[in-house]
Amino acid sequence: MAQRTTYLLIDGENIDATLGTSILGRRPHPDERPRWDRLLKFAQRQWHQDAKGLFFLAANGPELPMAFIQALTALGYQPIPLSGAEGEKVVDMAIQKTLDALVTLQADVMLVSHDGDFLPQLEPLLGGSRKVGLIGFKEFRNAGFSPLEAQGLEFFDLEYDVKAFNATLPRLRVIPIDEFDPLAFL
Repeated sequence: MAQRTTYLLIDGENIDATLGTSILGRRPHPDERPRWDRLLKFAQRQWHQDAKGLFFLAANGPELPMAFIQALTALGYQPIPLSGAEGEKVVDMAIQKTLDALVTLQADVMLVSHDGDFLPQLEPLLGGSRKVGLIGFKEFRNAGFSPLEAQGLEFFDLEYDVKAFNATLPRLRVIPIDEFDPLAFL
C-alpha cells in the first residue's frame, strides 16, 4: 500500500495581507512573516505522513522573485508562479483547481488561507476518510468555514498550533481559561 500524502496548499498572498492589514497594521517585515519551513514540518507531524508543499504565487510581471522562489525550493516547497489577465485572482483560481483535482486522489489536504472563495472546493473533500485542515488565524477566517468543522474540517492556528512565528503577534483573541496566563498581561 502506498504511503498517503498531505498536500499543503499555501495562499501566501492571503496570509501576508491578513498579517499586514489586520494584525500589524502595516507591511510585515521579513522577520515577522511565517517561517514556512515550520508549516511543512507541522503538516508532516500532525498527520504522521509525508507532506508536499505547494506555494502559489502571483507573478504578473516579467520577472520572478527568484530569491524567494529559491528559498521556498530549498525548504522543500514546489513554488507555482502564475499569471493571468488583469484583475484575475490567479492564486485563488489555481488553488481551486488543485482542490478540485484532489477529490480524485487518496490524499489529505491542509489549506493555508482565510479566503471563503475556497469553500465550494473544500466541502466535497470532507465527510470521508480524507483528512482536511485549514491553517490561519481563527479570528480572521471566513465565517463559512465554521459549519465545515462539523463535517470534519480541522482548524489549526498559524501562530498557536503551528508556531510559525519567531515573535508573539499583537493579536486580540478570546483566550480559553486553561490557556490564560496572567503574567502575559502584567
